[in-house]
Amino acid sequence: MNRLKIDIHNHILPESWPDLKERYGYGGWIQLHHHCKGKSKMMKDGELFRVVEDNCWSPEARIAEMDETGVTVQALSTVPVMFSYWAEPKDTLDLCQILNNDLARTVAKYPTRFVALGTLPMQAPKLAVQELRRCVKDLGFPGIQVGSHVGEWNLDAPELQPIFAECEALNASVFVHPWDMELGGRMKKYWLPWLVGMPGETATAICSMTFGGVFERFPKLKVCFAHGGGAFPFTIGRIEHGFNVRPDLCAVENKVNPRKYVGQFYTDSLVHDEKALKYLVDVIGRDRVVLGSDYPFPLGEHHPGKLIESVEDFDDELKDKLLAANVLQFLGLDRQKYDPKLNGTRKTKALPFSADAEPLPKKTRAE
Repeated sequence: MNRLKIDIHNHILPESWPDLKERYGYGGWIQLHHHCKGKSKMMKDGELFRVVEDNCWSPEARIAEMDETGVTVQALSTVPVMFSYWAEPKDTLDLCQILNNDLARTVAKYPTRFVALGTLPMQAPKLAVQELRRCVKDLGFPGIQVGSHVGEWNLDAPELQPIFAECEALNASVFVHPWDMELGGRMKKYWLPWLVGMPGETATAICSMTFGGVFERFPKLKVCFAHGGGAFPFTIGRIEHGFNVRPDLCAVENKVNPRKYVGQFYTDSLVHDEKALKYLVDVIGRDRVVLGSDYPFPLGEHHPGKLIESVEDFDDELKDKLLAANVLQFLGLDRQKYDPKLNGTRKTKALPFSADAEPLPKKTRAE
């Protein structure tokens, strides 16, 4: 059965961008060095960060692989290392605009295969709100991607609340991705920052937003957490128990039991295990889990949606929710536009496009 599949969690880079050290006058930036056909080195201050293939920057390469695995639509977002919350705000804003404009051009070229989640200079909330408005109103993005923290700020930081308020006002969805994990000391070996640190980062983000009252202040704010919500769904009992037995430590900002907010936010489905996926759907809710693959990276689900489709206990209605319906609701998208069974499209056709043109994509949000 060919199902509509919309992947909330995948990452893309521009094929090239300016030399940022030269542009801003200091280091710490990621550059892409195309050293051979089909592959490129992500370099940071002359050191290798990661080798990526052309599916990390080429929409055509992505579409070919999407067709092979039956993915209808990807919600594109930048690679988290590009967040650059550590940099001078004006420079991060400039880089965000480079990245967001590239996302907009890709969506404009293939409007039935991609939507985009913008990136913001979160360390400078006024600039972040400015770029958020541009992403939604001018570029037509249905939402943004943010990191699990911003420097020393967790997501409940007072400084960040104007951004969430504007997201709620604009009906802009927020995809939270872990980043900036501890890399040294005891975490050096065994890929622990990615295997253990990321789930902890995501759980910290959810706890910060629940204990910190973010969901209480902004009840219509739509938030989705990566990697199945990290450790949170599997420690909700401990978290609630801690709230009940030590309110002096846990209920200092918000007196509401954190379990109340379970069902208010979304997570993606990326847990790599059938029992974990069943538990996730049971805890978070059948209407609140969405397909996420982390394409094109090794820790992702290499055949997006295969785990969901393989669970015999999931009926067709639930599989459709997890693969498409829930993310359509989360992003505010119209199924008619993206489902080939409804819109009559069979082959992907690139729209006329100039790489030098300013992006003016039509809005993808359902009116």
